[in-house]
Amino acid sequence: MKAVHFGAGNIGRGFIGLLLNQSGYEVTFVDINDTVIQALEDKRFYEVGFAEEGVDNVVVDRVRGVNSLTDPERVIALIAEADLVTTAVGPTLLPRVAPLISEGLRERETSAPVYVIACENMIGGSASLHQAIEASGGIGTANASFPNAAVDRIVPLQQHADPLFVEVETFYEWVIETKGLAERPPLQGVTWVDEIGPYIERKLFTVNTGHAIASYIGSLFGKATIDEALKDRRVRQVVQGALYETGWLLLEKYGFEAKEHSQYIQKIIKRFENPKLKDEVSRVARSPIRKLGPSDRLVKPARELIDNGIEPNELAYGIAAALTYYNPEDSESSELNLSIEEDGIVSTVEKYLQLHEDDTLTKLILEQYHLIREQEKAQVS
Repeated sequence: MKAVHFGAGNIGRGFIGLLLNQSGYEVTFVDINDTVIQALEDKRFYEVGFAEEGVDNVVVDRVRGVNSLTDPERVIALIAEADLVTTAVGPTLLPRVAPLISEGLRERETSAPVYVIACENMIGGSASLHQAIEASGGIGTANASFPNAAVDRIVPLQQHADPLFVEVETFYEWVIETKGLAERPPLQGVTWVDEIGPYIERKLFTVNTGHAIASYIGSLFGKATIDEALKDRRVRQVVQGALYETGWLLLEKYGFEAKEHSQYIQKIIKRFENPKLKDEVSRVARSPIRKLGPSDRLVKPARELIDNGIEPNELAYGIAAALTYYNPEDSESSELNLSIEEDGIVSTVEKYLQLHEDDTLTKLILEQYHLIREQEKAQVS
């Protein structure tokens, strides 16, 4: 069996590529990082380590690499013969990889099924990729399926002497929707569900919401890593409070069992606290504009809670902290801060969060935002 995976970064190698290998696939990684691609071509294997005592490294073999910038024709030929195509490139890059996938699918000369799965932190990733592929020319006569998926594994930024080695947490979750699938592709370690929506939102509103808030509140208090941030009672209380706010929403929407979801929340927080991960606040907090989007991990659950008559005070505090976050090396952070400086906080909230000045959520956020700014001024003076 053959798989083509777009994205040879830490998530690609340490999560999706690992599981594909364990499922029996020969995996070709597609990326533009020539150092990583060349190393994959030279070695044909790499190691994955785990941030937990007593867990041995795993060797991932039968791998290759191809640079999509310098050798797009090879990428197309590989897709034409593949059984499975996956991505872990980030939601914003799906439209960029879509044309190559589209061409590869149109070149297929077999009626054998091919599965295209976007493994991204987003709702409806595979459906979104499918739309981008259709816009790029479609799939021709390929027998292609695009099941939506939810993925979860913490893989912090890291540097090693070996450019292919990657260390990950032991926990992972890969959930794939079976709706519309005639057959399931042979994959180990996958949870198959009839309807993916509840699981995507559970992950988005728990793992991603909690991680983001830990980073933005942690940054307020000068924390460098997520585990360090969670040791601070002030940060932990906000994170836990926000996750019980989103938890109430998830129970109302999808009927998750309350005790089980509470245990899920505590498991997520325990993962954040893993000192061996050394997950940097700057990594988790990056791209604040995307994370403050109206359909993303912070604003979406907060708005839905407001609609249900619940004031999301902890979420509002996390959103306000995100609006004060500044990292000059992060282009989105710089853009957000420039907008606040030039146009004011209200206009910035309206533009990026798509909230009106008179919205209840806007008022909650602005109240917290001004409190944070006042506290910053008090510390300086």
